[in-house]
Amino acid sequence: MLFLTYISLLPPTGINRKDTVTDSVDMVEKQIETDKNEDRKFAIRTNNLTKRYGDTVAVDDLNLHVPTGEVYGFLGPNGAGKTTTMRLLTGLVAPDAGELSIAGTEVSGTGSVIDVVGYAPTDPPVYDLLTGREQLHYLAELRELNIKNTDRIEKLLQRFELTDAADDRIETYSKGMRQKIGVIQAILHEPPVLLLDEPTSGLDPQSSREMRRLLTELTSEGQTVFLSTHVLSVVDDLADTVGVLHNGCLVAEESPEEFKRKQSTTESETLEDVFIEITTDKE
Repeated sequence: MLFLTYISLLPPTGINRKDTVTDSVDMVEKQIETDKNEDRKFAIRTNNLTKRYGDTVAVDDLNLHVPTGEVYGFLGPNGAGKTTTMRLLTGLVAPDAGELSIAGTEVSGTGSVIDVVGYAPTDPPVYDLLTGREQLHYLAELRELNIKNTDRIEKLLQRFELTDAADDRIETYSKGMRQKIGVIQAILHEPPVLLLDEPTSGLDPQSSREMRRLLTELTSEGQTVFLSTHVLSVVDDLADTVGVLHNGCLVAEESPEEFKRKQSTTESETLEDVFIEITTDKE
């Protein structure tokens, strides 16, 4: 059997084996180049991504292809699996099945994508006893960022109206102020992909508008934003594509306008109306 298997791998009689090997190498190189082009095209790619916690399937066979330079609005009711998906994308938790890559880098733990991802969870990872400025400088040192980021920190503090409170301890900050620090941490190293979980939570209308402007600027510069929020007006304004997760499954994926056009029953329905219809029908 081994001999027959070996024979089947040999080129047919009359064909130059060297040419065959060269052709095979060329095919492999072309496939590698094709894969690289796909990675450049899609900032986030998941194939059959699955995560279980005991008998509960938090993320079920999820396939995402998020183009580079877009805002992807990731929606779903509480418990749908959105936060688990983000933790999978950052490498904070390992999948039970499937594959995923960020900016062309295979995700295999947090260290694998730490340079290409900026992650701002709902509850930002900050030290309450540090001041806002100390927190950001501490993070810059951990990331071994150069001195130019000192100016970047000050500009971002000013942009989010945190300059006056920058030397106050974070334990004195409001929910919105902590959220701003979390987003600044996520974008400080200028990663190609941003994963933002409720970035406008706790923000006043002016700060929320500034956050939207910032995200628009970042995508115009080629960065990709994966945005999870319950504020559907933000998604309606910013997102190029909307994906709805329900019970761990991606149940809809369209542009906001197409999403409303295909799913709504009346012309006047908003994204919020359509979202409720989709998730309620599947209860």
